[in-house]
Amino acid sequence: MTYEDVVYSAREAFENADARHIFEHIAVQVNMTGEGSGIFYIEVAERAVCVEPYDYYDRDALVTLSSDTVMALTRGELKLKEAMDRGLIRIEGNMDKIRLLSTVKLEDR
Repeated sequence: MTYEDVVYSAREAFENADARHIFEHIAVQVNMTGEGSGIFYIEVAERAVCVEPYDYYDRDALVTLSSDTVMALTRGELKLKEAMDRGLIRIEGNMDKIRLLSTVKLEDR
């Protein structure tokens, strides 16, 4: 799997996400390790979700995980809480914003 595959999967997962209940700005940078490693960000702005393959310097949180974990999360094979409980994710920053982002409803998940 390539970096582009992982970012595409994340974009696809959030493409029709329902963030209508989020009225604040959220910016989370995702640092991936392993095969397909790289950086992208997830942003909620104006109740819509955007995924872009760039650094986000003024972020609310930084999430570090393997690209395999990103793929499992975006495919719906793994839940965020389970990944956290298993130590597959390291989160730095505003946990309230992470929790709020986790309430975004992904299509068919």
